[in-house]
Amino acid sequence: MAHPASHSVGQSPFPNPYGQQLPYPQPIRQDYDIDSPSVSPYTSTTRLAGNQPYYEQNHYGGRDSAPPSDAGHGPSYAPSINSQASQPFGSPFIDPGQGAHPYPAWSPDRQIPISMEEIEDIFLDLTQKFGFQRDSMRNMFDFLMASLDSRASRMSPHQALLTLHADYIGGQHANYRKWYFAAQLNLDDAVGQSQNPGLQRLRSVRGGTVKTAGSKHLDSALNRWRNAMNNMSQYDRLRQIALYLLCWGEAGNVRFVPECLCFIFKCADDYYRSPECQNTVEPVEEGLYLRSIIKPLYKFMRDQGYEVADGKFVRREKDHDQIIGYDDINQLFWYPEGLARIVLDNNTRLVDLAPAKRYLSLRRVDWNRVFFKTYYEKRSIAHLLVNFNRVWILHVATYWFYTAYNSPKVYTPANMQYPTAAMTWTATALGGAVSTLIMIFATIAEFMYIPTTWNNASHLTTRLVFLLVILALTGGPTVYIAWVGSQPTSANSQIPLIVGIVQFFISVVATIAFGLFPSGRMFGDRVAGKSRKYMASQTFTASYPDLPRPARTASIVLWILVFGCKFSESYFFLTSSFSSPIAVMAQTTVQNCNDKIFGKALCSNQVPFTLAIMYIMDLILFFLDTYLWYIIWVVVFSVGRSFGLGLSIWTPWKDVYTRMPKRIYAKLLATGDMEVKYKPKVLVSQIWNAIIISMYREHLLSIDHVQRLLYHQVDGPDGKRVLRAPPFFTNQNITKYKGVFFPADGEAERRISFFASSLTTALPEPLPVDAMPTFTVLVPHYSEKILLSLREIIREEDQSTRVTLLEYLKQLHPIEWDNFVKDTKILAEETDAMDGTSSVNEKQGSKTDDLPFYCIGFKTSSPEYTLRTRIWASLRAQTLYRTVSGMMNYAKAIKLLYRVENPDIVSMFGGNTEKLERELERMSRRKFKFAISMQRYAKFNKEEHENAEFLLRAYPDLQIAYLDEEAGPKGSDPRLFSVLIDGHSDFDEKTGKRKPKFRIELPGNPILGDGKSDNQNHAIIFYRGEYLQLIDANQDNYLEECLKIRNILGEFEEYSVSAQSPYAQWGHKEFKKAPVAIVGTREYIFSENIGVLGDVAAGKEQTFGTMTARALAWIGGKLHYGHPDFLNAIFMTTRGGVSKAQKGLHLNEDIFAGMNAFGRGGRIKHSEYYQCGKGRDLGFGTILNFQTKIGTGMGEQMLSREYYYLGTQLPIDRFLTFYYGHPGFHINNILVIYSIQVFMVTLLYIGTLNKQLAICQVDSQGNVLGGQQATGCYNLVPVFDWLKRCIVSIFMVFFIAFLPLFLQELVERGTGKALLRLGKHFLSLSPIFEVFSTQIYSQAILSNLTFGGARYIATGRGFATTRLSFSILYSRFAGPSIYMGMRNLLLLLYASLAIWMPHLIYFWFSVLSLCIAPFVFNPHQFSFSDFIIDYREFLRWMSRGNSRTKASSWYGYCRLSRTMITGYKKKKLGHPSEKLSGDVPRAPWRAVIFSEIVWPICMATLFVVAYMFVKSFPNANGDPNPSALIRIGVIAIGPMVWNATVLLSLFFISLFLGPIFEKWTKFASVVAAIAHFLALIGIISFFEFFWFLELWDASHAVLGVIAIVAIQRAIMKILISVFLSREFKHDETNRAWWSGKWYGRGLGNSAMSQPAREFIVKIVEMSLWSSDFLLGHILLIILTVPVFIPFIDKLHSTMLFWLRPSKQIRAPLYSTKQKRQRRWIIVKYSLLYIIVVSGLAALIVLPSVYRQHIVINCTICQSI
Repeated sequence: MAHPASHSVGQSPFPNPYGQQLPYPQPIRQDYDIDSPSVSPYTSTTRLAGNQPYYEQNHYGGRDSAPPSDAGHGPSYAPSINSQASQPFGSPFIDPGQGAHPYPAWSPDRQIPISMEEIEDIFLDLTQKFGFQRDSMRNMFDFLMASLDSRASRMSPHQALLTLHADYIGGQHANYRKWYFAAQLNLDDAVGQSQNPGLQRLRSVRGGTVKTAGSKHLDSALNRWRNAMNNMSQYDRLRQIALYLLCWGEAGNVRFVPECLCFIFKCADDYYRSPECQNTVEPVEEGLYLRSIIKPLYKFMRDQGYEVADGKFVRREKDHDQIIGYDDINQLFWYPEGLARIVLDNNTRLVDLAPAKRYLSLRRVDWNRVFFKTYYEKRSIAHLLVNFNRVWILHVATYWFYTAYNSPKVYTPANMQYPTAAMTWTATALGGAVSTLIMIFATIAEFMYIPTTWNNASHLTTRLVFLLVILALTGGPTVYIAWVGSQPTSANSQIPLIVGIVQFFISVVATIAFGLFPSGRMFGDRVAGKSRKYMASQTFTASYPDLPRPARTASIVLWILVFGCKFSESYFFLTSSFSSPIAVMAQTTVQNCNDKIFGKALCSNQVPFTLAIMYIMDLILFFLDTYLWYIIWVVVFSVGRSFGLGLSIWTPWKDVYTRMPKRIYAKLLATGDMEVKYKPKVLVSQIWNAIIISMYREHLLSIDHVQRLLYHQVDGPDGKRVLRAPPFFTNQNITKYKGVFFPADGEAERRISFFASSLTTALPEPLPVDAMPTFTVLVPHYSEKILLSLREIIREEDQSTRVTLLEYLKQLHPIEWDNFVKDTKILAEETDAMDGTSSVNEKQGSKTDDLPFYCIGFKTSSPEYTLRTRIWASLRAQTLYRTVSGMMNYAKAIKLLYRVENPDIVSMFGGNTEKLERELERMSRRKFKFAISMQRYAKFNKEEHENAEFLLRAYPDLQIAYLDEEAGPKGSDPRLFSVLIDGHSDFDEKTGKRKPKFRIELPGNPILGDGKSDNQNHAIIFYRGEYLQLIDANQDNYLEECLKIRNILGEFEEYSVSAQSPYAQWGHKEFKKAPVAIVGTREYIFSENIGVLGDVAAGKEQTFGTMTARALAWIGGKLHYGHPDFLNAIFMTTRGGVSKAQKGLHLNEDIFAGMNAFGRGGRIKHSEYYQCGKGRDLGFGTILNFQTKIGTGMGEQMLSREYYYLGTQLPIDRFLTFYYGHPGFHINNILVIYSIQVFMVTLLYIGTLNKQLAICQVDSQGNVLGGQQATGCYNLVPVFDWLKRCIVSIFMVFFIAFLPLFLQELVERGTGKALLRLGKHFLSLSPIFEVFSTQIYSQAILSNLTFGGARYIATGRGFATTRLSFSILYSRFAGPSIYMGMRNLLLLLYASLAIWMPHLIYFWFSVLSLCIAPFVFNPHQFSFSDFIIDYREFLRWMSRGNSRTKASSWYGYCRLSRTMITGYKKKKLGHPSEKLSGDVPRAPWRAVIFSEIVWPICMATLFVVAYMFVKSFPNANGDPNPSALIRIGVIAIGPMVWNATVLLSLFFISLFLGPIFEKWTKFASVVAAIAHFLALIGIISFFEFFWFLELWDASHAVLGVIAIVAIQRAIMKILISVFLSREFKHDETNRAWWSGKWYGRGLGNSAMSQPAREFIVKIVEMSLWSSDFLLGHILLIILTVPVFIPFIDKLHSTMLFWLRPSKQIRAPLYSTKQKRQRRWIIVKYSLLYIIVVSGLAALIVLPSVYRQHIVINCTICQSI
């Protein structure tokens, strides 16, 4: 895939790079010598390669001397490369007078508008005028020629140049033209600077008097533009494209700000056309453009995020709202007012200069004074309010309408039975006020995110005023009616009723209006308004491509169905069933209760409190319902759509296979203009045989299978040779073909069946190979494995893995391994035979001889054998080699198609296979390029280098772009270069490295963001052609998919371009329709067969990537999720590149590219018939890391301006599609978790009522039975019914999550397979995993919105058999999930004690999964010996790290979790252990106050109130209880006081004794152990004391513990967030505290203040430690239960890996010594475990057994 860069001979010598032109034609000497030393150092043979100061003697030789290869390389190859590079002039059917041209479609015989030499001159001229770099010029020349060649191969060269110019500069969809009008530069250019209306407006914006006649002028301006473009000469058009490309090619990170680049280009273009530029003779120095224009901008970007400390760049502690990011920089150039801010160093504005003078003044701009924030990405939940206000209005307001109507009792005046009609109307009408309030809050929040500058805040103020008026209309009448209702006189007046009805209708109208219209279109339409003021934001954020009518109808119908079903179902199921609990609960007061402190104030209102919590619960369910209906209908639509597309299993397989040959002929081959003499069968057979043989080579098929699948030549009846079709196509009547044709359920079957069914759909017509567009595959690579080493394959990673990678892969792919071994044996026999070493008596030894083959795949360790095994394994793991070999199938496919479709070529070469192969190579290299962006290549270690070199030798056409660093002159930054090499590049004798083809200097280090997008951006200048496919380094591709490449590229709808000029008149329909920006494709997760987690991950991807994508793409809601998607390269690169790159904010960089393309008018399609493979991570931890990454990334997206634009500007149906397709999924996860928590609190409150109040008996109709009135009972039975309904709702919402996968399977694989897969999931407990991952998602988003800290978590790509120890899992998941699960378990325990119903079993299951999921999915968790060894490790983990630093300890985990709030100290103290943690700034107060102070206090209050209610009734003897509040306070705060006392005394002890015992290293550990032990004793004794105070009543005790935990949690959170300063990066203070040695620790001045801080830390730590100790034991006790099931380890492994016990991975092998050690450990620690557990159990069980006998009299106990 090298760049063809040489061309025909007989041209001028190189112009001298230093300026004056040499005389043009010069005689050329014909003695070109192959090893000539004068080959340019960059080994390219184009004139543009000029890199030496002058060329004296020999120039390129004539046709007869051996020429350089057309790959653009010097003729000498390193001997190792068996290069397939074709000879440029080797093609026999090119007219010999011409010589093969490097860009065949742009050769002189095609009436080209401008010759290649002239194009070169243009580039040289521009380079000399602006000082571009030589290499960049050569690169861009090749780039432009490749684009012209690609287009001219399917249209006339004239049209090719025109359309290219239209795409870059002047066409309807060219970003440059759009920007030109958005920034109102037409006014600037038309009138000149003095009376410039665009800038006059600046002065008049405030006064608002002068109105420019902007809109009138706009149409005429557009026409002037079109005329100018139409009248331009082709030479000028080409010069403009060349100048744009040269500006773009060296822009580095400025490529992320496309409109800034447009501005630079405009200045440069204006300057070039000015006389002063034309008259300059002297060329300016090379690199001037980079230094003077790009570098200052780059420096500004870099300094926003980094500062220099000790000569290194260090990340600044700024969050997004303080960093002027790429988007802020870019938006400055959208508005004339923004351009007016650009001032020079002498304070003149750039716009005041004449356009031609601006370019030279750009270098004098001080960019620091120019840019400002245009949108504040503040961390706050309010983004959800602003961006998705319509979702909240539709739900909350409707809920109010429903519920208010159904709860009349709540607003009945005290003296009546029912409310008046007017009251009912007006109470319901308040829903309108609710929706207006939501709008008001959203508008106020919007003020926070938008700077109140010239361009946008005016409409917000108007909106706010208007909303306040509406609020008065929707809320005011209620006050009047309530006042009238309380007057006794007005009982019969009609006025209140009329007022109420009017108010109700106003409310409904307001709610509908607010719910349906985008807020960005109210009061100043920013989407479709005609005013020039909104033009820029329309152009760049709201140019949504229109949907075709059927799709738009489908979109509207979908949402009418979803909300229709939702509103009706919610009314009957949720709201009307809620009315009876409301009726019995509203206005009920509890009698005879009393509290020491509060009297009746709290306890008598317990029922209304409960009702309020139930209202909240119902509202959350109201939200969840919508998502449920959305999933149901999307799945229905998607299934319907798949039938419409013809994709389904229910077409009988028989037809799918028997018709396949015809379909291959009709759909994949461009046979339109082929002669009739070749039979379709002959052509199809070549394609089919190639596919089968490629599968055989990948060891998917054995030789017997291949024989049955190939087309064979046989003797026909009349003696002629005929082709016989494989039986596979002919006898399809029996479907027992599974084992016969390919291995049952293997990869081959999957691939062939997908290929067959994909051909049933409609595919775009392919073009002939030589007319197809050129495209590039781009792979960003950081440090992913390139090729597995032998050691990685046959050695276990560590103790816990239990298996070598090779064995693991052999178990997953047994058939493929078998085929591989057979192959290797044949090879070995052949080699032996050649060496003549095969012995005579080989027969008897053969079985044992073959053992090494079956074990490790080779017998002799010679590299060619071991390499085969390495490759076999690498192709089945996630390696770059797999990706490269998969994507290189494109080259194979293009050669195959070219050969099959042009039989005359084959006959022309007449059996000279070498020449034929060269011609095919030439074609594939011309049409397909493959670049890997290896940013670390220059820093690779030896092994990585060897592997990369192996790739280049295996695939010489592969190109590698990497970053090369050169130390700059002393004291300045190093210089960085983008370098390109490929497999044809020569080696440099001196350095041993390959010589680069291009080496282009960058403005500075390009990696400013999270890496991936910067990596893509630095390599993007090396792509060629018209389309890009972005691939990740863990993907794969297959030959049969690559054959569809021409069809896929046809989806861009650019194959048949009309012959009319794009500038002839606006609105030719061809040029008017929105361009296709992205074509998405399917992904197949190739790790699907690895057990339950792999299957869950694969299923998620299948449903999301295929099922929902299919429906969403149809109704215009699909964005871009990365990987195998094809991009329209010009569209994307002129709009800011293929991904966004601000650090942290654009964590999911590819999604932003999709939103960007969508908002700027690009269509996004999804094609069903093409798929790439993709690897996913399969261990529990890695899957959750991946989910955390997605969740955090989603949190960042919520903050982004893209979400703001989409949320406030899209029409309602497309908005809902966007919302439920993207953020809605995550917000739904948050709500699911909230629903569990709120429901627990609801249960708790209803439980307290049930426990303390007498409940009336009712009959079957629900009427209270007579005779109970006197007993003062409460009728709460409807409440219990409501509870059961709620549980069913929550269960449904959860269960529906499995529906899409089931239907997907049903549609694609039939009923049996679908039921089987679902059954497997349930047997493997995948619902446990689902609940848990929901919690992980929601926790990731919420913590990101509160604290930030989006880190790109490297999602490990290991495999799933590794066992992690208990302490690792505990420390990773305690914070996100286990703590919350445990708190909810306590609530659930209370609920079960107080109000048992069978429905609660589901909740026990859900809440337990939050606690134990990590352990259930840990391989071999329940093997007894490992379990005990885990216990030992857990105890050691809890107690390490106090006398010296340990990498993994409880103390380290505890510090790490609090740094999220405290952050780290900034000072660099040169401490060795500082590298462990990144710089985390302190969390902002706004975030902390709510999440860490207010919220915990509220929760604690809730539980304390519940406990006080239970205690406010007289006890069994009829005496009033002592104050509950005091009791709870004593028990909650007691342990903390106890810890403080212990710590203080130990502090002084260690301070005095520490120095004495300095030699005794364990001193600190002993002191720490005493403190921790005493803390544990303290917490346990306080609990026992409380247990005794509650007189051993279990449910009261549990409720008390709930309240105590909540109080302690609140206190600790407040201590950490309010009283702690930032954390040091090392743990010196901890060790100082225990050892008493505070000096010499590098604490500096803080040595005095630190002990005080450490004291608070230690108080918190002691409480946390003791609770973690107890929690760990509770978890272990729960997990002990399964350990006693016989054969549990085998069962558990079967469940996890879906492998039969016989197939399972063997137990690890230990040496005798290890076995002895393990046995001893197990005996010791089993005893210890039994003692500790029985001790803890005794503390709870014994008292309750002997409760009669334990009587202690203590007077103090009476009073608390």
